[in-house]
Formats: sequence, structure tokens, C-alpha cells
Amino acid sequence: MVTRRDFIRSSGAALLGAGVVSKAAVAAVPEAMIFTDPATQPPLKPASGRPYNPVVTLNGWSAPWRMKNGWKEFHLVAEPVLREFAPGMKVNMWGYNGSSPGPTIECVEGDKVRIFVTNKLPEHTAVHWHGILLPCGMDGVGGLTQPTIQPGKTFVYEFEMKKSGTFMYHPHADEMVQLAMGMHGFLVVHPKNPNFMRVDRDFVFLMTSYDIDPGSYTPKPATMLDFNMWTWNSRVCPGIDPFVVRTGDRVRIRFGNLTMTNHPIHMHGYDFEVTCTDGGWVPKQARWPEVTVDSAVGQMRAFEFDAVNPGDWAIHCHKSHHTMNAMGHDTPNLIGVDQRGVAKKINQLVPEYMTMGSTGMAEMGEMEMPLPENTLPMMTGQGPFGGVEMGGMFSVVKVHDNIKPGDYKDPGWYKHPKGTVAYEWAGDMPEPKRAKAPKADGSELKVRKPSGHGGH
Repeated sequence: MVTRRDFIRSSGAALLGAGVVSKAAVAAVPEAMIFTDPATQPPLKPASGRPYNPVVTLNGWSAPWRMKNGWKEFHLVAEPVLREFAPGMKVNMWGYNGSSPGPTIECVEGDKVRIFVTNKLPEHTAVHWHGILLPCGMDGVGGLTQPTIQPGKTFVYEFEMKKSGTFMYHPHADEMVQLAMGMHGFLVVHPKNPNFMRVDRDFVFLMTSYDIDPGSYTPKPATMLDFNMWTWNSRVCPGIDPFVVRTGDRVRIRFGNLTMTNHPIHMHGYDFEVTCTDGGWVPKQARWPEVTVDSAVGQMRAFEFDAVNPGDWAIHCHKSHHTMNAMGHDTPNLIGVDQRGVAKKINQLVPEYMTMGSTGMAEMGEMEMPLPENTLPMMTGQGPFGGVEMGGMFSVVKVHDNIKPGDYKDPGWYKHPKGTVAYEWAGDMPEPKRAKAPKADGSELKVRKPSGHGGH
């Protein structure tokens, strides 16, 4: 196994090259790279095999490989991992190679791929290659297409990548528990022709959901509906890195859904075209402009746009509960309720008690209330103008002029040109004039005032 320090040293602290496994080139099984840093890693440029334009895994990394007798060989290790959802919260999960999600597997249309899977979980597992066309016995459904991989054992999957596209991998053994514990990863098959569907920046992430009680560290796998953590690549806002884009770039964002519900992903500032699904590339004549694209359970989607509008643009799931963290599901509705009298009495017993909810939930983002161990506020994160009041599935597409090609470091906040930021009105404010409803014939309906005798 390779430690994170060895990993960074071998990769020059920037690129995760296939050369890091070269010392094991003659071994029967390639080394398994273990990496735990939740920061977005630079793209893995191919050092061997067919050329391709690599992807960037949001808050993740791509798996190195070795070439052996014409086969591209990878090694996945299914194992318990510790994942940081955001600063202040870590979760005991199951994943691959030290992380959840596991490393992104990148290969090329026509590649012969051999994937070793070692099981270090406390129970058996199997790996399904979601959307890949392959022999039935390599499909990874435990009990149906193969024996399950018992703890301590290693299985080998071998198949040829018949088409390019956007795919993923995940277990098909004790699926309820293993998916709920974070076992998943992205799989990208690049076109044989690097100029086909070429983009300048290509991002990937997978959506998952978890139910983790405040103060606890392990997801509850039996939950079916009441999830309280909605994640992209097992991270929540404000722990999700931005999508860093250079003005003028052609950009692709790929994502997949492994939650229990659909997610309408909306990006501000742009319209875009859906260009790929887990079924393949969408022909140009079949596309249409969108600003929101829905992803049902088990679906993959990819959309593209030209980054011609500079700024820091929000990207998020448009289900409002999915942009919140650690949200309870039995909260009473207190909007409009005067709690001052009750609060005064409670404060005599609990001096630190604070009322909230009478005027909405925004105050939760403003108050710095003490939290239970290992959890996050519902709404959090700071922007250049104050609290962003978001959590969960929320990030920012940062389109800036000063980004160098190949640079994915956070450039900071966008500097708005003078006169382009909404501002407070300081002039006179006339009283609103209430319109009168017209009658059915189009004439104005005059509302009679009630008489003093209660007549109509």
C-alpha cells in the first residue's frame, strides 16, 4: 500500500501519474493507491496507453493504473474509510482506496481493462459497472453473475470498453447497507478520438444522501426517506470545492444520482445543453437549451456550456431541503408565533435557551449556537456579502478571467465591475396602490363598504 505522503511525492504534488505504480510493473497484482485528502486533485494526465483529456473529480481524485501486456490494470480496495463531510464533521463510511467516493476510473474507448478488487470490509461485496457493456459474468451482481467477494479475497474483472461515455461503479451485494455507507465511484470512458466532444474543463461528481444523527459518526443504512445530509462526492456545503473555470472555456459537468430521490440540478448565469447520459452521447440535433436538468435515481447526466459570462455562479439541487445540513424532520411550525412570554419562563430554567422560527429560519444562520459533537449547522457558509445560508448540495461555478490553463485553485471571490451589484434604494418610497379587481364584463368592480347595521 502507498501512503498519502508517498502518493504526493510520486505525483510531484500535482499530477497523479501512472508512473507511481511502475515499481510493481512485474507483480501479478498492481499496487493499490490509498488516498484520503478530500480536496479536489488536479487531473490525472495519461502517462501510458491511448491519449485522452482527463476529468477533474470534485473533492476527489483519479486512480492510477499500469499497462501490462495490452491491458490497463487498476486495483480497488473496498474498505472502511473516514470521510470529512465539511470542516467540523467526519463520518465513518465504507469506500474504496481510502475515500468515499472511490477514485475515478478513467480509460479510453477500445481499452482492455482489468480491475482487481480486494475486499477489506467485514462482509462480502461485489462491484457493478453501471452502464458499461460487458460480458454477463463481469457485471458484478453477487449471486447472479458471480460469487460474492468474501472478506480478505481479491476478484478480477476483465472487459473491453466498447463505447465512450459517463458511467459509475457501485456494489450489488448487501446493496442497501453498502450504498448507504458510501460505496460508489465514477467511471469515465473517453472517446478514442481525443478531439471528439472535446472540452477545456471536465468535472465529475456523484450525489448520495445519508442519515447521521448529530453527535454520531456512522450513517443509518435503514433510512428510506428522512435523510439529513445531501452530498456531492460525500461532501456538503461549505465543504464542496468550487468549479474553477477560465473565461472562454468550454466546460462539461457530469454527475450521477445514487440517492433515494431525483435531483433537479440548476446552474445560475447560463443556459446549457445536456450532451451525455449513461446511455451515451446525445446527438446535436436532439439537444435543447436548459438551465435545470433533472437526474432520477440511478441516472447519469452531463451538460456543457461556454463560459462567456464571468462571475461566481451558484450551482445546486433545486429541492430546498437538499441545500440544508442536519435538518430535523419533526420541527414545529412557529412562523408568526409570539414566543417571548414562553422564552422568558424557559430562560429562568435554561439561561442559554433561544427562541427561533417565529420570523423564518434565516436567524439560524446568524446565531452561533452551540452544536452537538460532530454535526453541522443547517445553513452555513460565508460569501463576500455575508452568510450564504446554504448547505448540502450547493457549490459555486467560478468563471474568472485570471485563471491559467490547467489551474484549478480557488481564485477567491469575483470582483464585480462598478455598477453591476444590486444596491439599496435610498430615495423616496411612495405608498403602494392597490389595484381593484375587474368584473366579468371588464368594467371596474367597486367594493361597497359594509353599513353600520351589518347590511351588505
